[in-house]
Amino acid sequence: MKIYLGADHAGFELKETLKKFLLELGHEVEDKGAFKYEPEDDYPDFILPVAKAVEQSQGAKVRGIVIGGSGQGEAMCANRVRGVRTAVYYGGDFEIVRLSRAHNNANVLALGARMMDDELAKKAVKLWLETPFDGGRHQQRIEKLDV
Repeated sequence: MKIYLGADHAGFELKETLKKFLLELGHEVEDKGAFKYEPEDDYPDFILPVAKAVEQSQGAKVRGIVIGGSGQGEAMCANRVRGVRTAVYYGGDFEIVRLSRAHNNANVLALGARMMDDELAKKAVKLWLETPFDGGRHQQRIEKLDV
C-alpha cells in the first residue's frame, strides 16, 4: 500500500519513526514534509498535500497519515479536502482506530504526537492499516458525505 505522510514540527520526530516502520512493513511511503524540524512551521503546508494526494488516488490502495501535537488541527485541515475521511487518535482505546476503518473507511489517520509514545503510535498505525472496511450499510452513509 502507498502511504503519504505529513507532519508539522510537533509531529516531525514521530513521522520519521513511522516512516521507517512503514517501510519495514513493506509499504511504499511518500513523505510530504516537514523535511526538517522547524518550530515555526504551519501544519496546513504539510497536511493539505497529503490530503490532496489521497483524494486524487481514490479507489487505489492509498492512505495518509498526518501528525501534529494533538492531531486535531491536522484532521480538520485534511477533512476540508473532498473525499478525505480523517480519523483522530491520540491514545486510549484502540477501538476508535478499528472503527474508523471498519465503519467509516477512514483514508487518513491523524495522530497526536504529544499524546503518545512511538510504540503506541506504531500499534495504532498497524491496526488501522490492517483493518478492512466493512462496507454494506456503512457505504451508503459515506456516499452521503460528499454531496
